[in-house]
Amino acid sequence: MREAATILLAAALLWAAGCMVGPEYRKPTASVADAWIDMEVGELPETTDVDYAEWWRTFDDPTLNELMEMAYRQNLPLEVAGLRVVQAIAQRGIAIGQLYPQQQEAGMSFARQTISENTAQFSPFIDPTFNQWTLTPLGAAWEIDLWGRFRRGVESADASLVASLYGYQDTLVSLLAEVATTYVQIRTLQEQLEVARHNVGLQRNSVEIVRSRFELGAVTELDLAQARSLLRDTESLIPGLQASLRQAQDRLCVLLGIPPKDLGPLLVGPEQIPSAPPEVVVGLPAELLRARPDVRRAERDVAAQSARIGIAASDFYPRFQLVGDLSLQAEDFGDMFEGGSFAAFGGPQFQWAILNYGRIVNNVRVQDSVFQQQVRLYEDTVLRAQQEVQDAMAGYLGSQRQVEFLELAVADSARAVELSELQYREGATDYTRVLLSQQFLLEEQGRLVATRGSVALNLVSLHRSLGGGWQFHLGDALVRPATVAEMEDRVRWGDLLETEEDYEDIEDADESEQRSFRWWWPEW
Repeated sequence: MREAATILLAAALLWAAGCMVGPEYRKPTASVADAWIDMEVGELPETTDVDYAEWWRTFDDPTLNELMEMAYRQNLPLEVAGLRVVQAIAQRGIAIGQLYPQQQEAGMSFARQTISENTAQFSPFIDPTFNQWTLTPLGAAWEIDLWGRFRRGVESADASLVASLYGYQDTLVSLLAEVATTYVQIRTLQEQLEVARHNVGLQRNSVEIVRSRFELGAVTELDLAQARSLLRDTESLIPGLQASLRQAQDRLCVLLGIPPKDLGPLLVGPEQIPSAPPEVVVGLPAELLRARPDVRRAERDVAAQSARIGIAASDFYPRFQLVGDLSLQAEDFGDMFEGGSFAAFGGPQFQWAILNYGRIVNNVRVQDSVFQQQVRLYEDTVLRAQQEVQDAMAGYLGSQRQVEFLELAVADSARAVELSELQYREGATDYTRVLLSQQFLLEEQGRLVATRGSVALNLVSLHRSLGGGWQFHLGDALVRPATVAEMEDRVRWGDLLETEEDYEDIEDADESEQRSFRWWWPEW
């Protein structure tokens, strides 16, 4: 009967070990539009096959291409994001380790004890004071994962690892967009400086014309004062633009992972705004769910939190442990290695926090509330992603139309300046008309340059909102070789410092495939 009961108990434990309490994760749904507004009105082509891996190459700017490569190789926050993935890998290893015996120890101790005369252990025939040497070469405790507590922990760690990988990719998307944005700003400022310097030249010529006519007595000093005032006002634009240019270059240096310095040798090529293509191809809104790393990270955060509900729910049920140790015990150290010094202990343990149900149920409620928050954050991330795409599309198309009108306005303003100066030299008009025409030309040229820069900036924002760029150098190591060498010199990392491809597949792997990722999985 005793053997039969033991077999039945073992069978029950094996059956229970296949159970996992808590909800089975289901990917949350999110509201996604069928098509972009600008596609529906025919302003953008529609396609389902778009490659955004190196979207900046559409500008056809070799300098920008080189800057992107440098930022990818040297940017410090990007490497921090890669190190967070490494941290998540190690955290996942800790979770996997819970599937093994949780306590494995060896040790040695010495104690000198005195038995109280008022205890049952006291005997007048035995010396109450004695030594106790204990050598424990092996001691272990293994909590059987009956309710999936530790397996849910591995499930959560898997999701958190993939979420950290998407966090790295999201950082890369933001970095590349920020480099392109800063580069466009630099080129825009350089063009604005050229416009200001060109207008300074024009206005100096006007001052000389007015001075000549004033010296001849053809005009009053008022004309000369107005001409000088406009010239000084235009000259005052140059120091401000130069300061803004220096600040933009300093921002770019930090993005490239280098101290602020003169980037003249690096910013080779024409000092002009990168030319945006007249048309850009975008995919469908539903593709954002797989194209944007921040959306995918938000979904993995939901999955990780779902598993934590199961971890909390496992506290409702009893825990069973197998504990034991092998040791050598003796009063004198010299006798400890004799045959009679061997001692052993082993057996099951049972724990059940039966009086803590109020705290347990509220902890489950806490975890479920956090889960629901994560679901809503995921849904909000999807909505905001669509908004960002729509905003960037509207800005890109609108600024393109603005450029068309401003180019005509600049041409007309330049012609107005020529005509007003001609009429002024001939005495057919006063200097006020020349002054106004020159002021308007400067303003229109500045608006044109700024709007052309806005076209490029909106295109950068569009590609960023579409999640472009994370595929850049996909499969490379997440941490630079110099950092890897530094870390391995300090701590033994083994093969954990791998490429991102080695861990991304965890998300889509089924349970049997995940076992290979986890190196070992107990077959209950």
